[in-house]
Amino acid sequence: MKVTREQMLAIIGDGQRTDYFLHYINAWATTFGINTPLRMAHFLAQVCHETNGFKLLREVGKPCYFNKYEQGKLAKMLGNTQKGDGTKYKGRGLLMLTGRANYEAYQNSGYCTGDIMTNPEWLEKPLGSVKSGMWYWWKKGLNALADKDNILGVTKKINGGTNGLDSRKKWLVKCKKALDV
Repeated sequence: MKVTREQMLAIIGDGQRTDYFLHYINAWATTFGINTPLRMAHFLAQVCHETNGFKLLREVGKPCYFNKYEQGKLAKMLGNTQKGDGTKYKGRGLLMLTGRANYEAYQNSGYCTGDIMTNPEWLEKPLGSVKSGMWYWWKKGLNALADKDNILGVTKKINGGTNGLDSRKKWLVKCKKALDV
């Protein structure tokens, strides 16, 4: 499945951002099984929600905002074990990879070509953001849910809940229209 420039423009409406990401999306989609229009529509809809239309490649907030990733159940779930892990391993990339455990899993996956444990900002660059997002999509088994057109299931696997579900649904409608699904 190759996304055309015109299709991407119909989705995000920005030529510069389209040109920034499209090559990497098309280069890696097949590797991670995002190889049908429906799968790509679901992937891009989630990405558009998570990144505000490919505008944000890292989670934003004051340092105190990231304290939630360093305490209790959420810190344990994310594998954040050291003071500062919440800020250092905040959400980055197209699907906002979050937490020490997820960063380590991607680092060790064979798909990551840089040292993101030392330089997590690498996930904010086009190649790193696309590959990490597509890897996470694949790792979570989201192609199967996309094949069922199950946006609720996809959202829960990405977000852990239903945060932003209405936005994700709106993006999905737009992506399906652009990709002729």
